[in-house]
Amino acid sequence: MLEKLIEEFKQIFHSSEAIRCFFAPGRVNLIGEHTDYNGGHVFPCSLSIGTYAVVQKRHDRKIRMYSKNFSEAGVIESSLEQLTYKTEDDWANYPKGVMDTFKKHGYDLPFGFDILFFGNIPNGAGLSSSASIELVTCVLLNKILELNIDMMDLVKMAQQAENEFIGVSCGIMDQFAIGMGKENQAVLLNCQTLEYQYSPLQLTDAVLVISNTNKRRGLADSKYNERRMECERALSDLQTSLSINSLGDLTKEQFEKHKSLIQNEVDCKRAKHAVYENERTKEAVAKLQNGDLKGFGQLMNESHCSLRDDYEVSGKELDALVEAAWLQEGVIGSRMTGAGFGGCTISIVQKAQVDRFVEKVRNTYYEKTSLEAEFYVVTVGEGARELTLEAV
Repeated sequence: MLEKLIEEFKQIFHSSEAIRCFFAPGRVNLIGEHTDYNGGHVFPCSLSIGTYAVVQKRHDRKIRMYSKNFSEAGVIESSLEQLTYKTEDDWANYPKGVMDTFKKHGYDLPFGFDILFFGNIPNGAGLSSSASIELVTCVLLNKILELNIDMMDLVKMAQQAENEFIGVSCGIMDQFAIGMGKENQAVLLNCQTLEYQYSPLQLTDAVLVISNTNKRRGLADSKYNERRMECERALSDLQTSLSINSLGDLTKEQFEKHKSLIQNEVDCKRAKHAVYENERTKEAVAKLQNGDLKGFGQLMNESHCSLRDDYEVSGKELDALVEAAWLQEGVIGSRMTGAGFGGCTISIVQKAQVDRFVEKVRNTYYEKTSLEAEFYVVTVGEGARELTLEAV
């Protein structure tokens, strides 16, 4: 595939400079949803699918970008002096935001670039196509400009670009999982301290299956920021009597003892999810490390119920997919993943039952929603990096 992308790049940009290729994966969160910005733990892994970038230097200050995923938009042009958010530039705002963030950190961008992007992550599905394009841009700038920036700092800059340039108050999980991912391992991340621990994904005779509702969701347009505000209000109420920095500082027992401090009933439900999900995530990883995959799957199921009932971010499509999965033979656990309001579910399914699982869930889902779901059996891959190709 890389050879084809390079050929297409040459046709579009009439290559005269050395061409380099980069890749950043998508990510899926196995458990620990909406805990990242609440100072809790998450347990994501990077995927083998992601975003490719083929790039060459320019001799001027122009940025020319083309996406195979949005070919109808053609080549989008900007310049290093005009890195401003423009609604009409759509997807290209993400790489522009990264370049703007590099400049704000004092890094000199002495020349422009021609870049072809291609992602095999379903757009808007909740597998973090936005963070993937941010990280692939970070890595290509870092490598081509020989800046030697540490990956963790690139992760933070990508998050800053999304927060400040795009205007989405995301936590750090997506960028972290994509930048720091390791093959066949998930990573337990404390989002408050950024302490992390890799954990081998030993699924033995099972695989990860992502099911896409095909209900498009835009993170910036969803109720994501509203949920964040609700949690911040709950935290503020709790801090009137408790010395805590985040909801992630609380145990379930502490929350139950002090939840009456929270003035608003809805805010209390949101905080309950954040606290219980954080505890659930730590427990789930311990079970996985002890070889208790069934116990891990049960906690995935409980996570979905909490996201549905307390955090209210699932919706009929995600619920239909998860509930259909729960009924199938060979399903160890299933839950929504990502911000919610559409997007994807993640299921652990016994290999021998995958074909039957896909057929049964697809049919049940269509009967309930009149939508066609898509299914991806995914493997866990390496984080953002430069790709080498002998022919380049």
